Amino acid sequence: MDHHNISLPELSILLVEPSDTQRKIITTMLVNENVGQIEAVGSIAEATEELQKHSVDLVVSAMYFGDGTGIELLQNMKSQQQTNSIPFMLISSEFRPTKLEEFKQSGVVAILPKPFEPIHLTRALHATLDLINTEEVDLDLFDIHDVRVLLVDDSKLARNYIRRVLEGMGLKHIEEAENGAFAVTKLKDEAFDLVVTDYNMPEMDGRELSEFIRFNQATSHIPIIMVTSEANSAHMSNIHQTGINALCDKPFEPAEVRKMLVQILNE
Repeated sequence: MDHHNISLPELSILLVEPSDTQRKIITTMLVNENVGQIEAVGSIAEATEELQKHSVDLVVSAMYFGDGTGIELLQNMKSQQQTNSIPFMLISSEFRPTKLEEFKQSGVVAILPKPFEPIHLTRALHATLDLINTEEVDLDLFDIHDVRVLLVDDSKLARNYIRRVLEGMGLKHIEEAENGAFAVTKLKDEAFDLVVTDYNMPEMDGRELSEFIRFNQATSHIPIIMVTSEANSAHMSNIHQTGINALCDKPFEPAEVRKMLVQILNE
């Protein structure tokens, strides 16, 4: 399938922001980034209506509105066939981890603080383009198409997002498990070349799963990428002792994952 990579001037964005002033500021910043088409609305209802009428490449949304929240908009988009694959970027002055956690677990492409610097926006827009414009990873030792991946995360939305990023890099064999306990069962039955796991999960978390993989002779060689919304927090500082190969932040950026894949799978 020959597909055309889109660039920033071709990107069409729906900006959902209740404040007139903020809408103007963010629109100006997007124009400065050379974004092609920007449609701005002020409420969840208008955004929903706009999404039914026009297809867009990215939704950039605030957190709180008079008629609902950004998470409701995101969940609504994820539940509809025509909008469930549109990347979603949150812009919010909200900093409480519990409030941001829902977005991180729902597979957003980026979370920007308010106020943000142009550099933050540039990075988030490039992460979006990386997600849309897929490019296969080229490996020295074997074909990316043959790599068997076990993806472990208790959030279905997060699994969908991670799967999309991995498939965009050419990975075709991806099995899923919704926590460490299910993952262990799969690891006993099947062979995998890579495990991508969440950290926080019920029954058996990412740390316990990593330790199982490392201390079990049949699986000890499998590289592990751990994905967590608290990659930079203090209690993750010694996670590498459990034998993981790479630690990745949620929302994770395709470019970062690509680098990890090349590094891990070429070793």
